[in-house]
Amino acid sequence: MPRPTHLKRLPLLVIAIAAVAGLIWLRPYLTFDSLAANRALLEARVAENHALAAALFCAAYIGIVALSLPGATIATLTGGFLFGLFPGLVYNAASATTGAVLIFLATRSGLGEALAARLDASESRIARLKRGLDRDQWSVLFLMRLVPAVPFFVANVIPGLLAVPLHRFFITTALGILPGALVYTAMGAGLGEMFDAGTRPDLGVIFAPHILLPLLGLSLLTALPMLLRPFRKDRA
Repeated sequence: MPRPTHLKRLPLLVIAIAAVAGLIWLRPYLTFDSLAANRALLEARVAENHALAAALFCAAYIGIVALSLPGATIATLTGGFLFGLFPGLVYNAASATTGAVLIFLATRSGLGEALAARLDASESRIARLKRGLDRDQWSVLFLMRLVPAVPFFVANVIPGLLAVPLHRFFITTALGILPGALVYTAMGAGLGEMFDAGTRPDLGVIFAPHILLPLLGLSLLTALPMLLRPFRKDRA
């Protein structure tokens, strides 16, 4: 028996309320100043009980992503700062992927399934666009993760609105975020030296040519199936 529409949208309402509360409560802590001020305490907690510290960090990171709070980049840097490049990269990637899946599922359950059904039965321009995206879901989903200009929140919500299959969203998210996560985790691993020197990391480093160009190269490879389709049709 299908659930009533208002029950399907309940997760979105809960997330929206929690996001507002989280933004008010956590915003002062999601800053470099707060991280630097609490550096000694955080490092001590990790040294005392690595497993517990890692679990609490991952839970906080998942919450930030699932609630779409503006602090995922700081969280990624913190993961590198507290746990090093490895296992910091593992904690960051796993937490970001889990949080993304949660907001994706909430969006798909609350709005995506009904919207997708309407679009599939429609002949509007948006419906035709959706059907085009359906043919290239793997490429589009990977592109949304690899292109730095696409906000993480957008890459989580849009697939949910279009009722993308969970396994495709999970795989493309888990693999697609790795390049960016590697960059920011490595940067976070060097935060201690930056704090000692009284400097801050350049969050725009992802747009530096030596990092951006490889990402664009990966994006181009990902887009090849879409780019080559017209030529394959002509040959057929």
